[in-house]
Amino acid sequence: MSSFLRAIVLIALLLPASGRAEEETGDAELQAFLAGLTFRSGTVVVPEAHATLALKPGYAYLDATDAQAVLEQLWGNPPDTDILGLILPQGRDSLLDERSWAVAVTYSDDGHVSDAEAATIDYAQMLTDMQAATREANPARQENGYDAVELTGWAESPRYDGASNKLYWAKDLVFGESPDHTLNYDIRTLGRHGYLSLNAIAPLDALPQVREGMQELLTMAEFDAGYRYADYDAATDKAAAYGIGALVAGTLAAKTGLFAKIGLVLLKFWKLIALAVVAFGSALPKLFKRKH
Repeated sequence: MSSFLRAIVLIALLLPASGRAEEETGDAELQAFLAGLTFRSGTVVVPEAHATLALKPGYAYLDATDAQAVLEQLWGNPPDTDILGLILPQGRDSLLDERSWAVAVTYSDDGHVSDAEAATIDYAQMLTDMQAATREANPARQENGYDAVELTGWAESPRYDGASNKLYWAKDLVFGESPDHTLNYDIRTLGRHGYLSLNAIAPLDALPQVREGMQELLTMAEFDAGYRYADYDAATDKAAAYGIGALVAGTLAAKTGLFAKIGLVLLKFWKLIALAVVAFGSALPKLFKRKH
């Protein structure tokens, strides 16, 4: 049993009867929330991106409305209408297991992204620049009530596959004074008019399972015929004003509120933990932070 679950069991044993009743009410509310979600499987169409996800057994998908509800109501993120869906590698259990992870799906139609520079990018220098940009953005984050962010390094150095026109990388992040590191794993599937983004958030120690899962997702996400990278027509189609490098560096530099958007921490058992904080004060001060 994990330390997190042991804490849950201990709290449940120590809570007074009234506290346990509130806990049961919170659990009922959580179950009612989950019952209202529609979990899709198999072949899933993402019409806004002209793309299709061929999900393998065990994976589930929530459409935009349900995905945004999970991110905002269950995990405490600010509203974000850019979210097109949420991929759950463990299906419904991804919303109940504190060691699980999830993948946010978005799409950008900025134009066709050239991969001409892919083989010449200095990712070590890029990391240094991104770390500086992250530090510069922290005052704005803190003014908005969010933790400062430290980009400690690559958890997975950026790699581009020219055959499939897919790019992936992972960042090692620390939020505020938390002793725990967070894994931010990204996939970009390039298309005719833009790119599909798959963004996973998980504890850093989950890197092996996330790496395996994201490598599977690389093969599951494809643009539809007529919207693929090879379908680009330079004579008629819009070209993006940036290349491969900006897709990696730009994820931190684009806006100071980024981690309010993608820095989702899986706040499982949120009703019980909130009750525990009230009941025991500072007994579990670093168990979680709601804003990341």
